[in-house]
Amino acid sequence: MSPPHTLFIAGGTGYIGQRLIALLLQRGHHVRALARQGSESKLPKGCIPINGNALEASTFAHAVAPADTFVHLVGVSHPNPSKAEQFRTIDLASVQASVPAAVAARVKHFVYISVAQPAPVMQAYGQARAEGETLIRASGLNATFVRPWYVLGPGHRWPYLLKPMYWLFEKIPATSATAKRLGLVTLEEMIQTLTWSIENPASGVRVLEVEQIRRAALA
Repeated sequence: MSPPHTLFIAGGTGYIGQRLIALLLQRGHHVRALARQGSESKLPKGCIPINGNALEASTFAHAVAPADTFVHLVGVSHPNPSKAEQFRTIDLASVQASVPAAVAARVKHFVYISVAQPAPVMQAYGQARAEGETLIRASGLNATFVRPWYVLGPGHRWPYLLKPMYWLFEKIPATSATAKRLGLVTLEEMIQTLTWSIENPASGVRVLEVEQIRRAALA
């Protein structure tokens, strides 16, 4: 197990964040997480809540230090094409707030949940996440981009019905690369991969696609 890290997490009260924080605390890391007033109870016991708004750096930038790692998990729940505007006003805007705060706090590693690219659907979502990646690269921060397509878990299980189709498309040369890039990963694989990324910081920019997510989860 790696030495303890000190983390600042944006999006810690969400679907992935609560479970990730619980595991990080169990593994001995020190975690502070951004939470809106009244949402502190959603954070696992042992996590230090930081009241603020993920879209407004002025509400949380002062509390990022002394974190060595910033984990950005903010995003619209259940993304779909009808939420195109929210992808810019929430997903992208939150990165635009987080990156300068992380730079100012001299964070050593920025972990960002992005999305598989390119993709034939959900272009607005992919564009917002791609712009987030570009912003992080331009900042000079060491960073890990985790690029799932769809995360299977509680309340997110219907794509299991597509697994036979994925298996078939992965076997066909003309569709194999796309099927693998847009493959399904589980919530547990995501949490294990994020934990591995935190405990094994990147030097420069590291990108974990679906196949790397699956492998990292087994590390």
